[in-house]
Amino acid sequence: MPINSFDEYPMSWKPDIRNISAPLYIAIAHQLEQDIKDGKLMPGTKLPPQRELADFLDVNLSTITRAFKLCGQKGFIYASIGSGTFVSTDAASNKMLLPANHATPMIEMGSVLPDNLVNDDIARFMKKMLNEPSFSKLFQYGRPEGNAWQNEAVMKLFELVNFQTDQPILLGAGGQNAIVGTLAALFQPGDRIGTDPITYAGIKTAANMLGIQLVAIQQCQGEMTREGLLYACKNEHIKGIYVIPDFHNPTTHTMSVETRKMIAEVARQKDLLVIEDAIYSFLKEQPLAPIASFAPDKVIYIASLSKTLSPGLRLSFLVTPSALRKKIMETLYNINISVSPLMLELAARLIHEGVAQTILEKHRAYAKQQNALVNKYLGDYDILGEEECIFRWLYLPDKFTGVQFELLASKAGVQVYAAERFAVGNTKPVNAVRLAIAAPEAQLEQALIILKDLLESNGDYAFVD
Repeated sequence: MPINSFDEYPMSWKPDIRNISAPLYIAIAHQLEQDIKDGKLMPGTKLPPQRELADFLDVNLSTITRAFKLCGQKGFIYASIGSGTFVSTDAASNKMLLPANHATPMIEMGSVLPDNLVNDDIARFMKKMLNEPSFSKLFQYGRPEGNAWQNEAVMKLFELVNFQTDQPILLGAGGQNAIVGTLAALFQPGDRIGTDPITYAGIKTAANMLGIQLVAIQQCQGEMTREGLLYACKNEHIKGIYVIPDFHNPTTHTMSVETRKMIAEVARQKDLLVIEDAIYSFLKEQPLAPIASFAPDKVIYIASLSKTLSPGLRLSFLVTPSALRKKIMETLYNINISVSPLMLELAARLIHEGVAQTILEKHRAYAKQQNALVNKYLGDYDILGEEECIFRWLYLPDKFTGVQFELLASKAGVQVYAAERFAVGNTKPVNAVRLAIAAPEAQLEQALIILKDLLESNGDYAFVD
């Protein structure tokens, strides 16, 4: 029994550890996790101080510390130095943002995928490869960095985004694979990485899996500030940062050159590693120089093809500081053994023969067409996104939260994703949703009509299960 009586004491969480068989810290962590999943502890709830909770349960402080650490590594709770420990904003949400099989027809505006209009072009190109005598050699293991001709193709692609490097290119099986490999190679469980307060869900799932904590960096006008970065270095002890400078997912923001230079400067000053996710950079007609061009010794630059050419081209390209290259290459080898030589050769040929560039132009033209439709129906609302971007960020009227609107839209047959899915730590998400815009034109127009009707409704979501 607890030493002190807490019957009338206002604690936000009072676990019951009677009749447990597991080690105490595991049992407490399990109960905390379960209470969050069951909705007994809501996102943003401030948990009791560790010492207070230890007193209540009559256990050692180290037991509570270990339990909180376990839940923190899984992403269920978030510790803010000087403020306390909170239930993570997204603790109860599904962080895997992939198209689902729905019992009823659903128009997909949740998952960000490029249009599939060019897949026939890629298939025709691949059929030509099938008739070549050497085609069967593409079913062997590949090299971790590709051959000179393939590297030349990647460099050609990098020219489109004003990036030049003399470093060899490492290969990954897609952008997410490259992110996981980089995190696993360079960070340890318990390490902290700075991100935007609202960020790509994939970095959150990867960090949770590896026991890495994400820290929201203070922003001004959608960009990290120098003061925010320096504060996080001093007080949150971050070891690195993760950024998406072009068409930030989900907010669509493109980072200014000044902020790119500032991040490079702070990275050098504070010995930070920067993971630069350039997954959408190829879609920009007038791209800015990447952060890697300002601090090549501190930046791991990741580009990939699935969002810009075709989802089936699961291929990513990494440019790393020379001192980190071996460690990242070994980690990618342990994860992948090899990327597909067939995919690599196909991508290299598409680039060398100008087909990839033509595909990018087609994607941009289609995105502009789709975005014109979005503007037609939702232009009166606060909606962000450039005309080449394949998703938009819709700020909602005050009568909706993101979660409420996502549920309403789903009930009406349209899948969108709420800001809560992208929130980091105890960040209070804005009332917003991300809209992917690559659905077939007729479907997109139908979905936009539905969303506009919902926005114009009285905000009654009582009918949602």
